[in-house]
Amino acid sequence: MKSNKVLWGAAALSAALMAPAAMADNFSIGLGAAVGQYAYKGVDNDTVPYPMINYEGERFFVRGTGAGAYLLKDTHNQLSLNLFYSPLHFDPDDSDSHRMKQLDKRHSTAMAGVGYRHIADWGVVRTSLSADVLDYSNGYVADAAYLHPFNLGALTLTPGVGVTWYSSNFNDYYYGISGKESRRSGFDSYNAGSSWSPYAEVSANYALTQSWKIFAFGRYTRLDDEVKDSPMVDKSYTALVAAGVSYAF
Repeated sequence: MKSNKVLWGAAALSAALMAPAAMADNFSIGLGAAVGQYAYKGVDNDTVPYPMINYEGERFFVRGTGAGAYLLKDTHNQLSLNLFYSPLHFDPDDSDSHRMKQLDKRHSTAMAGVGYRHIADWGVVRTSLSADVLDYSNGYVADAAYLHPFNLGALTLTPGVGVTWYSSNFNDYYYGISGKESRRSGFDSYNAGSSWSPYAEVSANYALTQSWKIFAFGRYTRLDDEVKDSPMVDKSYTALVAAGVSYAF
């Protein structure tokens, strides 16, 4: 479980590495920490250390626990094939609820798909569509966001807003309760449908020197009723904060 949490921490910052300022260096390594609030009932917040690696090439890239290849890359447009680790998971041992301990595990997975980004003076449009390639959920996830970088000398702030769509298969795997689980736990059985979750995020990058940078990232996500209505969930939102330091070669 400890290794899974380290991977979760690394994946947590992958979104921050999608900011234009974070993509400027060809190769960088770093170390950080992330704290996240889980939606699952009885699961405490975690502070997790993690390593970071970032590579940006003309054809290929690596960002945290994600990697991909560009099909198109110019000044204003980037179309890519993406493969990344999805950290969402549930381990019954992590919950202090007796009922939750009777449920089955939900595994983290690998997602693959396509992403498109348009970069202009007025901001950045980021979109993606991905599928669970390990067949845990057989689900799909789509995302669209608008970001606007503000360059303030050595400091770059990039706030953004977006929305994520989760398919019914994805949600039902992570938040649904089967008949067997219902009988073991006493929870009502539950089938989750597809959902839309809006979010707001902000990333910050500060250049200490030409090579050394400190970075931070935060995201607040509002959960859809299809998720909130699950007996496994006792929150209406999730939150993530991450920070660290990186060195560019």
